[in-house]
Amino acid sequence: MEKLNDNKKIGIITYQHRHLKTEQVIMNLIIQGYHLKVFALPFVERKKRNVFFAHRPNQNEGIDAQLICHKYNIEYKKCECDLDIDGECDEYLITGAGILSKEVIDNKKIINCHPGIIPISRGLDAFKWSIYYMRPIGNTLHYIDKDVDKGEIISITATPVFATDTLETFARRHYEIELRMLSEYQYFIDNPYNEYKDAKNYETTMRMPYNIEIEMFHMFEKYKELYVR
Repeated sequence: MEKLNDNKKIGIITYQHRHLKTEQVIMNLIIQGYHLKVFALPFVERKKRNVFFAHRPNQNEGIDAQLICHKYNIEYKKCECDLDIDGECDEYLITGAGILSKEVIDNKKIINCHPGIIPISRGLDAFKWSIYYMRPIGNTLHYIDKDVDKGEIISITATPVFATDTLETFARRHYEIELRMLSEYQYFIDNPYNEYKDAKNYETTMRMPYNIEIEMFHMFEKYKELYVR
């Protein structure tokens, strides 16, 4: 395949495991003709959580990035730890990873897409907590640094909500925008937008407990009344 965007080399940081978001972003970048290298970090299987509402697709429904790399002749590096991520790429996109070490962050331009509006919604389950607290929902493309969800912001895209939305359709749209922002990150670097520069900085959230999820689910109609325009 002709590489239309072969002037830069993009590193993809992901897991040594099947992962839907990684598959989707890599395929989008391949279509655009980017020169890629994939860095696969060890995957730790987490205990399955009991959730009331799954706001993201099952990531295990994806395929292992190694198979994509083999098919499209993309360099694949299996890493023992994040220090094995070399510095030969111009930029790095996170599609699946835990907290990266300071040594790695300090020496590379690493871009993440946080599924919440920074600084309004930082941490885990940002989508759900935003509904619960009646805060605006969007995705934030940003460079990462040593602090969680506090790196330099590139661009923010609010997720529109419509009168006919269910929580399921709204969550799907939110996830699709996250994929687009990562896959088309250069566009957002060239066309930055952030209407939340003066927004209040709230505390970082943890996973939403099951009983609170039930409350959040039933609050969505009220949320729509507030944000449908």
